[in-house]
Amino acid sequence: MTDLEIAKQIQPRHISTIAEKLGLDSNDIDMYGKYKAKLPVSIIDLEKVKQSNLILVTAISPTPAGEGKTTMSIGLSEGLNQLGKQTTVVLREPSLGPVFGIKGGATGGGYSQVLPMEDINLHFTGDFSAIEKAHNLLSAVIDNNIQSKINSLDLDARTVTWKRVMDMNDRSLRNIVIGLGGTTSGVPRETGFDITAASEIMAILCLSDDLENLKKRLGNIFVGYTMALEPIYAKDLKVEGAMAALLKDAIKPNLVQTIEGNPAIIHGGPFANIAQGTNSVIATRMGMSLSDYVVTEAGFGADLGAEKFLDIKCQSAGISPKAVVLTTTIRALKYHGGADLKSLTDENVEALKNGLPNLEKHLENVKQFGIEPIISINKFVSDTDAEINVIKEFANTNGIRVAIADVWAKGGKGALDLAKHVVEVVEEDSSEFTPLYDWNMPVEDKINAIATFI
Repeated sequence: MTDLEIAKQIQPRHISTIAEKLGLDSNDIDMYGKYKAKLPVSIIDLEKVKQSNLILVTAISPTPAGEGKTTMSIGLSEGLNQLGKQTTVVLREPSLGPVFGIKGGATGGGYSQVLPMEDINLHFTGDFSAIEKAHNLLSAVIDNNIQSKINSLDLDARTVTWKRVMDMNDRSLRNIVIGLGGTTSGVPRETGFDITAASEIMAILCLSDDLENLKKRLGNIFVGYTMALEPIYAKDLKVEGAMAALLKDAIKPNLVQTIEGNPAIIHGGPFANIAQGTNSVIATRMGMSLSDYVVTEAGFGADLGAEKFLDIKCQSAGISPKAVVLTTTIRALKYHGGADLKSLTDENVEALKNGLPNLEKHLENVKQFGIEPIISINKFVSDTDAEINVIKEFANTNGIRVAIADVWAKGGKGALDLAKHVVEVVEEDSSEFTPLYDWNMPVEDKINAIATFI
């Protein structure tokens, strides 16, 4: 069956039942129908956050064949729950651009999915729409200030860096000219549209502590320069309060469920190539407040998504993972070893061996943060025993834990070995998280650290 067919045959539980698993009743949540709910930020308990066990799922360098971090994260959370560990998976929301583009949805796959998958992939609870509106409100105020002679900040239209956003791939709008049509239609200037997930507001929302902190961060958005080369910020336009008001519900994490009826929190969706590439600080803290174990993921490979998760999100939020699961596939390693994309389902031990240095380098990167990595082989039907043994031998030679994870086909049952490794690493308590750079270092020094150590 396809992912959609599998999801359709599952009867979801009422969201209040899922909330009960987290110790919440129906009065603690804001329901969006029967299967979705918002969680108030006030539920977060920072003392409980300190006691929870955070697990990061990352991957080797991405390939067109896909590695399956989201599927792995969901499957691992199911496996941990099957072992009796109260676990919540915390993920990002999908952007409509990738959903309708080549990537498709972002709710996992097979028997490791979050539900209701159609709602999550399509509009969900309106968070992306609210971010889009808040972003474009600032855009409108900027142009109004350039147009107006009243309360003008003398903003130089040529220096404005703030564009507009929409949650769709529309390349024709990337670079445009606005303000045509005469004196009542604004001042002509060049601008463009980004996709909503690339909005700075998305990145800000996902690093904010609460609504007040969000408002302060919004006010610090750089807009451009005056004619005298003085910087102008959103707070100078007195728009941050209105932007925060539009985001009053979007700041609340979303509660849904996995196929096996376990809690899943989904919130925010910053891309990893231009932002931190992970769900919100609020969502992760929420999961850690309500669960003994929290499984989360970071976008792209470990050299990008995991690095940003560890250096930016963890330092900003004061959290740290107890273990890192490095997702890999036989297909991806063969691709890194020179195999053609069309031949990845054919056994090719030589190409696999040639691709191992990619896995090796990511393991090296993770270890620099003082956290023990676990190799997770995301199993596909085409994988052969000879190929699997190559990775197992590599792991054993280097003293690294490794597990086959058949999460697409078997859900939590397929992740039990991986889950046991995770629990062992957590209970050994040998990881000592050390960021790559100090939070207060100059930006140039941070860049230098990443460029020389990763």
